[in-house]
Order: sequence, then structure tokens, then C-alpha cells
Amino acid sequence: MFTGIVEELGEVVSVENLGDSSLFRLRGPIVTEDAKHGDSIAVNGVCLTVVETAGGEFTADVMAESLKRSSLGALVPGSRVNLERPMALGGRLGGHLVQGHVDGTGTVLERIPGERWEIVKIGLPAGLARYVVDKGSITVDGISLTVVEAGDDFFTVSLIPTTLELTTLGIKQPGDLVNLEVDVLAKYVERLLGGAGAGAAGGPVA
Repeated sequence: MFTGIVEELGEVVSVENLGDSSLFRLRGPIVTEDAKHGDSIAVNGVCLTVVETAGGEFTADVMAESLKRSSLGALVPGSRVNLERPMALGGRLGGHLVQGHVDGTGTVLERIPGERWEIVKIGLPAGLARYVVDKGSITVDGISLTVVEAGDDFFTVSLIPTTLELTTLGIKQPGDLVNLEVDVLAKYVERLLGGAGAGAAGGPVA
């Protein structure tokens, strides 16, 4: 379980295509300080399992399904990524409960700059729209954010200077893909009330 509070802006070192999967090597000195084989690290909101660590870098296998249904398939060496270790038991929940199970991808539609912040408009897949509400929580590329406006096929978030400086949302441009994870509590409520259940077609990817 994660909180959506990004610890480090890391970098993709290499991507090795293995046919039905890919092996990613990523640089993240902070998140690898205490990481070991089998630990979890969220990469742009996707929970990945550490294979090995060395010199401030770690490797992780990414299955074809995750590559297809998340933005990880578009990453190349040099790409910047948001990194977060799982929340420690008894730790502070600074954002909201984030599983690292991406529900789908959205597209950055527009950036509206303010004096010290920016409003970012993101396209919202139809299957996820019912889970997104004004002032609710959503995870974008692993970042816990508050929805400013929720439309039928889009939502907006307001980014403070810290978020712009320390996460990938500071450099994402219109047309770029982002990973989306909606609030799991909304999905549980829908399930209990006899609703449709899974969010995007095919359900979460990782």
C-alpha cells in the first residue's frame, strides 16, 4: 500500500525487451537505500517488485499486460519516473490509500499556468468517470491529487510548486500519457451497492 506522496524523481536507465515482458533498470538512490529483492516500489503509480539493487539502481520485471495497459510501455532510457516505497506500518498517511494498481491511462489535454501553480486538464476514460468527483482523490502517475473539476470525459487538478518541481507532472505536456488509479473506496462502495464493479475495461493492471 502506498500514499501517493512521491519520494524521488528517478530515471529509466535501460529497458530490455524479453518478449512477453521487459526488464527495467531504474535509478533511485533514495528508494533503494533499504530496498532488497522482493520489495515493492511504485513506478509512476505501478507497483513493481524489485529483482535486484546495486549502486542506487534497481531492476524490475514488467509483464506485457502492464506494459499495454499503463504508460510504462512508452518509457525509454532517460525517461523520468515518480518513485515511492510502500507506506511503513504506523507511518503517516500523507496522501490517500493508493494500491499501485493502475485502472487505466489518461492524456494530458491542457496546462493552464497561474502565478505559482498550474491547473492541468487530463482526459478521463469513460469507464473511470463514475469514480471521479469534485474534491475527491485520484492518483496520477503515482501522485495523490485532489480533483478540482470532474467532467464526463476529463478532470482537472491544481499543482503546487513542490509537485511541479519534484514529480513528472512538472514536465508532462499535452498529448502525454499518465497512469490513473481511482479511489479504491469508490469501487468498494459500488460493489457493495451492486454496481458494475471493475473500472476500466479489463480491470486494473498491476
